[in-house]
Amino acid sequence: MRQKVSQVMTANPVCVAEDAGYKQIVDTLARYGISAVPVVDAAGVPVGVVSEADLLTRLDHRRRRRRHARLGKTGALLARDLMTSPAATIGADTSVTAATVRLADAGIRRLFVVEAGKLVGVVARRDLLAVFRRPDDEIRTAVEHDILADTLRVPPGQASVTVSDGVVTLLGRLDSRGAVERAGELSADIAGVLAVKNRLDFVWDDRRTRTSSLQRGQR
Repeated sequence: MRQKVSQVMTANPVCVAEDAGYKQIVDTLARYGISAVPVVDAAGVPVGVVSEADLLTRLDHRRRRRRHARLGKTGALLARDLMTSPAATIGADTSVTAATVRLADAGIRRLFVVEAGKLVGVVARRDLLAVFRRPDDEIRTAVEHDILADTLRVPPGQASVTVSDGVVTLLGRLDSRGAVERAGELSADIAGVLAVKNRLDFVWDDRRTRTSSLQRGQR
């Protein structure tokens, strides 16, 4: 039904240990054509990330101190001291929609994907944007079959779905208000959906019924 981060991420990403040196990190970025690399501890748990910006900031800092001066300790050029921490992580089972919102809200380029706390992948902006190239026909079929028919058990002809440029419009009349709300929520989580116009009506307001029952029970 919904597309998960694990389905669009790059698995087994390049990473470095906490004791990786400055030059090793620079070489890693160049060799794999990446702009940042996650730092993992001995258990494979991401503890930070070293980016090109982190490396340049450190270099500029050294030169300002004195062009020929030596750092007080070798550790100042290790990943554990260069990295930005904590690393921005997300669960492998998280929906692509949620990951997109997370990247946008945080204003970052990538999220490191974890399972049981350990690094298993990386998902970048381009990975998530690729999801929105999904054809409208595929999206419509997913909403009709996965949501209305399979999940909500809506009888044929009781609701209709149209999709235009990733925007889903739901029309019809379902049995309950809860089903209408659920249809909108689940449709929004379908891969490739940009927005949902939920114009479904309902026969009875089950939410009001539940509220009344709760109030009577509290008396």
